[in-house]
Amino acid sequence: MKNDFQSKKVAAVFERTPPAIRKRLLVLRKLIFEVASKTSGVGPLEETLKWDSPSYLTSETQSGTTLRIDRVGSQEGMYGIFVHCQSNVVNEFKQKVTTPLTFDSTRGIILDAKDDIPEEVSYFIYLALTYHLRKKKGSVKEVWNQGWMC
Repeated sequence: MKNDFQSKKVAAVFERTPPAIRKRLLVLRKLIFEVASKTSGVGPLEETLKWDSPSYLTSETQSGTTLRIDRVGSQEGMYGIFVHCQSNVVNEFKQKVTTPLTFDSTRGIILDAKDDIPEEVSYFIYLALTYHLRKKKGSVKEVWNQGWMC
């Protein structure tokens, strides 16, 4: 997938993002679409803006909670991937993944543009994209070993 944005407004947000953070956000964006395409029940994603941040919704299937990606305005060189604060995605992720990461409370993961995106972020994306689907089925489908790499 190239940078085929679904909206000119989304493309404009990426364009005005500082280059180092834009590069990482584009990798996250690609990873979100890859995880979605490999995960049964998710379906196509809708790419839009929420709070002026690129956001990814499972509008067709309603399988997940919204994912947002953006720079962290108050922290130079930092960016993050965020979910709805009332979901339990962050807590669920923390229970399964022991890699030390920086979290924004129950909202998401904060990352540094100087560092590679941790492989575990793929699992965070999976948890978000399947949030409602898993709540309905009452179980967590383990897909961690499917080889998603950043």
